[in-house]
Amino acid sequence: MKKKNVWLGLSMALMLVAAGCGNNKTAGNTGSGNTPAAATEAPANTGSTDGKSYTIAISQYVEHPSLDATREGFLAALKDAGIVEGENLKVDLENAQADQANNLSVAQKIAGDKNDLVLGIATPSAQALVQNVKDTPILFAAVTDPLDAKIVSDLEHPGGNVSGASDTNPDSINRLMDFIAAQFPKVKKLGLVINEGEPNAVVMADIAKAALDKHGIELVKAAITNTSEVKQAAESLVGRVDALYITLDNSVVSGVDTIIQTANDNKLPFFSADRDTVEKGAFATVGFKYYDHGYQVGEMAVEVLKNGKSPGDMKVTMQEKLDLILNLKAAAAQGIEVTDAMKAEVADPANNIIQ
Repeated sequence: MKKKNVWLGLSMALMLVAAGCGNNKTAGNTGSGNTPAAATEAPANTGSTDGKSYTIAISQYVEHPSLDATREGFLAALKDAGIVEGENLKVDLENAQADQANNLSVAQKIAGDKNDLVLGIATPSAQALVQNVKDTPILFAAVTDPLDAKIVSDLEHPGGNVSGASDTNPDSINRLMDFIAAQFPKVKKLGLVINEGEPNAVVMADIAKAALDKHGIELVKAAITNTSEVKQAAESLVGRVDALYITLDNSVVSGVDTIIQTANDNKLPFFSADRDTVEKGAFATVGFKYYDHGYQVGEMAVEVLKNGKSPGDMKVTMQEKLDLILNLKAAAAQGIEVTDAMKAEVADPANNIIQ
């Protein structure tokens, strides 16, 4: 009888251990109906884990290549640190579809949920999160000017529960305007499609204007209020300007295909503030890869999740490694003769001259 009881006890213990092992994984994305598909699949975990599981909410203002690449880089940094979506990470991915009402609703929803960390991608998303999420660590990415947007009050010591990375280094705008002035002497008026309701776009436009003023080049604006107006705004600049330019303006970037078409049809050189738009069909920018930008913020998230750091103690960073990026196919489509002098300004031609 005693032997029977011993075997019974051992059997029950083994069942409990098996049950515990079966509950180590978290559920997949269970976001609201406007949530896009998960940013990454769940490959085998190749990093070390601390035995914990995590829940992260991501508020992304709109889907376009730069913001999508930011998100992908962010999740890749977590994966490399052993925090893998579908294994020990649950991601609630919310997209506001460039609608301010949706953006506020997303932030309020996230504020009511229990998360280990929240990420805001783009200035409007970060602003709404900061206004509504008070106790959960917040990181931001793809934000032009965190100070002007009142997301933080100090870049070195943000304080509170917020930090992140700015995707704008004023040097990138100044260098691009200098490149236009030096290599395109016929450009006397530069057309800018802009949504002045986006603070990030206004800040960058002001920097560009100041740089252009030094060269005697006029910045001519065509204002929009939403993406559906981008095509008409671009076409309104034809005949009035010598080239086109856009900032990191979410409403404009979401409709950039129509600007590319307008530039190609009218042989207008088209310059952008981000690499992804150049890869798509703009001619040139001074910039970086948004995947790397997101990865940088992902590394900050690892410090918060695994090492217990407070975002308020982590300085806001920006991109330091900048390079001129040229698209030779876009040049041909826009009637641009790419000279040796232009190519000589590219520090890493193998990666930043797009054939």
